[in-house]
Amino acid sequence: MSHTLHDKPPVSSLRGATLPKWFAWAVAAGSVAAGLGISTAAGLNSDIQWALIAALLFVLGSYAISAKVEGSRQAKDRTATSLVWVAFILAVVPLASLTWETVKQGVKVLDGYFLTHSMGVVADSEPGGGIYHAILGTLEQVGLATLISVPVGVLTAIYLVEYGRGRLAKAVTFFVDVMTGIPSIVAGLFILSLWILILGMGYSGFAGSMALSILMIPVVVRSTEEMLKLVPNELREASLALGVPKWRTILKVVLPTSIGGITTGVMLAIARITGETAPVLLLVWGTNFINSNPFSDPQASLPMYIYLQYTNGSDAAYDRAWAAALTLIAFIMILNLVARGIARWKAPKTGR
Repeated sequence: MSHTLHDKPPVSSLRGATLPKWFAWAVAAGSVAAGLGISTAAGLNSDIQWALIAALLFVLGSYAISAKVEGSRQAKDRTATSLVWVAFILAVVPLASLTWETVKQGVKVLDGYFLTHSMGVVADSEPGGGIYHAILGTLEQVGLATLISVPVGVLTAIYLVEYGRGRLAKAVTFFVDVMTGIPSIVAGLFILSLWILILGMGYSGFAGSMALSILMIPVVVRSTEEMLKLVPNELREASLALGVPKWRTILKVVLPTSIGGITTGVMLAIARITGETAPVLLLVWGTNFINSNPFSDPQASLPMYIYLQYTNGSDAAYDRAWAAALTLIAFIMILNLVARGIARWKAPKTGR
């Protein structure tokens, strides 16, 4: 049998059929259109209902088409990817909707006057007034809670990582875990019974700060503990081999190495307690006047201000509540951005 020069051997490929890159977008668009059509035909007026129908059609359509063209193995992979995207959208859409609604409602009265004046000379049902007294109270209360929580939390984490052995360390770890899940109202009731009812102290910003510190300490302990564990033991051993005492090794080697992560954890803990309302409602109460002394008399705060304005019921009060909520969100967002910046600034250099 003779072969010509134009004869080619058969080519075998281990790669099966593959759907194009735009396949997922096409299925998503088709699912949205089908979801809207089914919702309209069935007389469903809720956006949530047609969105859930579209999400279900997207997952099922991705699996069915992929299984037909690419096989069951690739179809399962695409189904997992589709579920991840659906979960992501379900998480982001409410957050984006909340942010948009807060911005839309909050910008009505949010200006320089609103940020630099209090409610001392304005009735809650009248337009005007501001949140200066609430901003001042929030900064003082959160600042005092930070001064209480950071030393206690960092020193507790240092003990657990560097010295903690035996039953005492296990007991401390257990109680830190328990404190992590304590509701804020319980922390407020504890300070209320001890500080105000038993010791006879009055309502003040400092009382609220103590309750906030109870919520903040376990977050600081856990974040600091994890950061200290990331410090290589070789650094500790090298310092100890030079005759440096252990306390100085911790102070000069361990803490500087992990200071970026510790600072980030502290910032996130501050952001976590800034919006707490229950302890403030129980211990600080509220006032329409400026009180710059957190150790005496009731004091305003942003969460409490939002609650009081919303319960007032007037249109002017609603506008002020939305503007205060926008200010609080902006404050927490700034804290998170600062934490990310510090983490990136203090991150270990990976380049050569």
